[in-house]
Amino acid sequence: MDFLRMSGLLGMGGLFNSFTSKKGNTRSESLDAEIQEKIKIAGITGNAFHLKADPIPKVRIALLGLGNRGQSLIDMLNWLVQEGHAEITAISDINPKKVQRAKEQIAEFQSYAPVVFTGNKDEWEKAMSTDIADLALICTPWEWHTKMALKAMKNGLHAASEVPIAYTPEASIELVQMAETTQRHCIMLENCCYNREELWILNMIEEGVFGTLTHAECAYLHDLRQLMIDPTYYEDRWRLKHHLQRNGNLYTTHGLGPVCMYFDILRGDTLTHLTSMSSGEAALSEALAATNDPELKAMASQVTCGDVNTTLIGTAKGRSIMLQFDVHSGRPYNRLDKVVGSKATHYGYPSRLYIDHGASWDGHRWLSNEAKAEYRDKYEHPLWTRLQKLAEEHPQGHGGMDFVMMYRLIRCLNLGESLDMNVYDGALWSLVGALSEASVTAGSERMVIPDLTAGKWTESSRHPVGREI
Repeated sequence: MDFLRMSGLLGMGGLFNSFTSKKGNTRSESLDAEIQEKIKIAGITGNAFHLKADPIPKVRIALLGLGNRGQSLIDMLNWLVQEGHAEITAISDINPKKVQRAKEQIAEFQSYAPVVFTGNKDEWEKAMSTDIADLALICTPWEWHTKMALKAMKNGLHAASEVPIAYTPEASIELVQMAETTQRHCIMLENCCYNREELWILNMIEEGVFGTLTHAECAYLHDLRQLMIDPTYYEDRWRLKHHLQRNGNLYTTHGLGPVCMYFDILRGDTLTHLTSMSSGEAALSEALAATNDPELKAMASQVTCGDVNTTLIGTAKGRSIMLQFDVHSGRPYNRLDKVVGSKATHYGYPSRLYIDHGASWDGHRWLSNEAKAEYRDKYEHPLWTRLQKLAEEHPQGHGGMDFVMMYRLIRCLNLGESLDMNVYDGALWSLVGALSEASVTAGSERMVIPDLTAGKWTESSRHPVGREI
């Protein structure tokens, strides 16, 4: 399918602009019909599901976006560059101060400076060349993620994007179609899939400790009010502006990504439908109104996103997922990380494990710390065991999971292996966010989650994160 024709057909936001109820149909049915038609026209076949590309002995990286996340990932690449697995050949940001700071960071471990692309908002496009890079590492504001990933793949590069990689149904479809057409990798960098606790739970599930899985609860609960108000942390307050325009789960993947690993989503099961509800809004607008900044005070009346969004998701195998989003309310950080099986249950934050002893009542107590430690030692995920020392000895990022994530990405590209997460994973997890907004708009109406794999999800397999690389 011609890229330009696809871009015109699936323009960002176009589907939601036409989200109106047709006579005799619910709005959910109308939206599903439109999405299914776009999937059909895109010609999705699932041919990138186990995609392998030619090995790249030293991955040349073009890093797009040098804000907080871009700076953090530079640190994560330190060891990989020094070991000869990767090199940072290009950097791009519109802010010259961030460019200079990134150059100084890179100079600490790389003997030569990357080519710099700056000066205007489209300068990054010049870095999307196979003469310069093999991989586009995208750390920009959300609205650039899909555009940059598409451009990278179209120009022959692999794409790795921070979350979310898309936030409309059209964008998810475009990404899948482009990956299939170009046979380039496109991964959404969900670091929580590499966290020690989540990997430990995954290993226990795969080893049968939890029995039959039935339910999970996950979330992104993180008070970001001060950071969203700060004009320097999210430059030009780009993240705050999303909350003035959108209402739903704007950041699904930190909680949902690991649960999809637990439930073998796209590897024997899939997400089939959801319904979403947002609470009223108070915390963010009150924080804006309490400032001394007239511009922020004016924004207080414009906040659209509710304080708490709750989305309920069903799967093809009859499992249920509760997914929450709240970056407005004052509370400790939490991803919930609850998973329920017929033989065990885990609750996160703090981590608690319960092992079921059948119908006989045993006091319904969590395991003691000592007993839980035995399960931790016995079922520590082999990936974490292999990389723990490296993760501890080098800049870790979020307790080590950022390093493990970047290690896996670069080493898979070095060896020509398929990636731990593919374009279909990122597209699906992002699609949940888009459909949560549609459901909220339609009064919490049930939304069908379409299949973007052409049926490949029915093929059962263990999650590839367990492979030894």
